[in-house]
Amino acid sequence: MTVREAPPIADTDPAERVGVGGRLVLLAGSGALLAVLGVWMSGAAVPGYLRDPGAAVRWGLPVVTTLTELAGSLTLGALVLAVCVLPRRAVAGAGSAGRAGATGASTLGLGYARSLVLAGVAAAVWTVLSMVQLVLTYASVSGRPPDSATFGEELGVFVTQIDLGRTLILVTTLAAVVTALALLVATPTGAAWTALIVVVGMWQQAQTGHAAGSASHDLATTSMFMHLVGAAVWIGALAALAVLLGRLGPDLAPAVARYSVIAGWCFAAVAVSGLVNAVVRVGGLDGMASRYGALVVVKAVLFGALGLLGLMHRRSVIPRLGDGGRPRRLFWRLVGVELAVMGAVSGVAAALGSTPPPVPDEPVADPTPAEIVTGHVLPPEPTVLRWLTEWRWDLLFAFAAVAGIVVYLRWVRRLRRRGDAWPVSRTVLWVAGMALFFWTTSGGPATYGHVLFSAHMVQHMILAMVIPILLALAAPVTLALRALPSRSGSVRGDGSRGPREWLLVLVHSRIGQFFANPIVAAVNFAGSMIVFYYTEAFEWALTSSVGHIVMVVHFSLAGYLFANGLIGIDPGPRRPPYPQRILVLFGTMAFHAFFGVTLLNGESLLVADYFGLLGREWGPSAIADQQKGGGVAWGIGELPTLALAVGVAVSWARDDERVARRRDRRVDRDGDVEMDEYNAMLARMSERDGSQPR
Repeated sequence: MTVREAPPIADTDPAERVGVGGRLVLLAGSGALLAVLGVWMSGAAVPGYLRDPGAAVRWGLPVVTTLTELAGSLTLGALVLAVCVLPRRAVAGAGSAGRAGATGASTLGLGYARSLVLAGVAAAVWTVLSMVQLVLTYASVSGRPPDSATFGEELGVFVTQIDLGRTLILVTTLAAVVTALALLVATPTGAAWTALIVVVGMWQQAQTGHAAGSASHDLATTSMFMHLVGAAVWIGALAALAVLLGRLGPDLAPAVARYSVIAGWCFAAVAVSGLVNAVVRVGGLDGMASRYGALVVVKAVLFGALGLLGLMHRRSVIPRLGDGGRPRRLFWRLVGVELAVMGAVSGVAAALGSTPPPVPDEPVADPTPAEIVTGHVLPPEPTVLRWLTEWRWDLLFAFAAVAGIVVYLRWVRRLRRRGDAWPVSRTVLWVAGMALFFWTTSGGPATYGHVLFSAHMVQHMILAMVIPILLALAAPVTLALRALPSRSGSVRGDGSRGPREWLLVLVHSRIGQFFANPIVAAVNFAGSMIVFYYTEAFEWALTSSVGHIVMVVHFSLAGYLFANGLIGIDPGPRRPPYPQRILVLFGTMAFHAFFGVTLLNGESLLVADYFGLLGREWGPSAIADQQKGGGVAWGIGELPTLALAVGVAVSWARDDERVARRRDRRVDRDGDVEMDEYNAMLARMSERDGSQPR
């Protein structure tokens, strides 16, 4: 990170400044108004029967929550603009004509610096509002007004000993950290790390909503997280573009075009997560008749209107942004209406957060041992059919798998439209890998992997050894590098980073090169298993949704780097000669065998407080099941390793064939120089021997 200096700000039209401020007021005001209206409709502001914190808390909390979410959205949106949207410098070779602002001075790159300043200011507002939200939240849950004599002391206990209080103070702290970092970073990489902190804060915020019952807590949390992040990027980036409009100048057209693609993915994420949230929290058709259900319908209608506005925005305005005059006014009119509807959606969302859902958010009255330990009802005894029909949905990974298939197929289609070929076998391998990833993270392995160590080991082996082979042979990085430049505006010369630029940064970075090295990848692949299973990381993955996400991402990525280093097609690692690859592979195979045998013969139960207290009445005992999992690691894990060995051998043979064909072509063109020199050397030796006296 480096400290950056903001460039001088070009003068803008005062009327335009008023327009920007007015539209931001419209955004915040419509959200606050809809929050108040939603609270009134839901009856959430009715005084409590036992303890009432006061009207200021009942009405103020939804409004403050809405403004807090909007401030966080503006922070994330401004950072996203700096990460992958806004130009940082003039395009090489571009003339000055048509590249200047109203005053004649070039504004290229000015919006980038101001976006980071905007992110810092918005994060500061987010910090203050989060603190106010913390105070009002405690007043609401405790039923005590903030001016009570012991409120401060009780608030200290709330933020140090109660989960909700600790979560809210953590969000406030993260917002304060983002405030400082946004004003210090100067590169897209720094902005990306700062945006990641905002995403962590939103994950924490997702923990504070309705959990919709313990049985659906994980699904409700992940869907809420997707909803928050998708809506935040969508709302925040558009609001940031509105604020920065006077500084963008000729950067406006490419910035809006790039934002439009991001908004399309955000629309999909918000739509899917909103549907899942509605199903989980409403429970059924009867729940739609409640006040909560009515608010869900209002939000869905507003969301549909927002999607139509976005479609109009992309098809009508973007192609005409560079013309100036009326198209610019048209852009402002659409943006103003879209921001107003976004604020309304945010307000309804805040009202939903203040309204009890039809599915009560209450602990199970008589929980089973499995529900106490895992938070879920124990699934039925596994059979072959149930491995294929039981589902424990993981919305994040399911969305990622579907998105991966859609993007890959679009890239293939783009190549074919351009007249370039792409092997069908690679497409089939990618689709199969993504489908297998979908099932592994949401199907039978996910369902039984939380209650059976052997099932967890099946999930682990598929994630780390089967899926990565399919994906590595599908060559997604190679496809991306070939497909992305074919799209207008994807190859950027203005200092910004699109998908292709970020991909090249990751592939050629020192960290990427280090971890992609086949030897390092093998050590990481094998060594992380020991670290994971014989430390508290295993328990963290079993008991925490964050830990589970980290586990899936780590082992999937480690497996891909290992497979790509041995048999992959994608660029990146400097692969060793084939004999060394065989040695690395068989060394990893031996380690897997050792790890599996250790578990197979072990008598000490891993995470005994978890697997030993589930109260299963079916299947083997916990220790017997763990030993069975060792057999899975030893037996099933060796099959993909043998497949890798066959792949390395085939690649070795093909490489030898390519070398032989190149030599044959060189001989046909230039003659066999090496053989001629060898024969000449033999002739000279023969002459020398013949000239010597006998």
